Amino acid sequence: MILALGIVNLVLVAWQLTTGLHVIRISPRTHRKTGILLAVTAVLHASLALLV
Repeated sequence: MILALGIVNLVLVAWQLTTGLHVIRISPRTHRKTGILLAVTAVLHASLALLV
């Protein structure tokens, strides 16, 4: 589970970078929602890693 969340975080960080640098053009609303999703998965990933 921890590895899966780490991989999801890696993909989300790459997505945020490409959309933030306007390599891929999306709406700011979508960029913000994926940023919130990244924050949630990062907190889950960190808390699970601390518990194990």
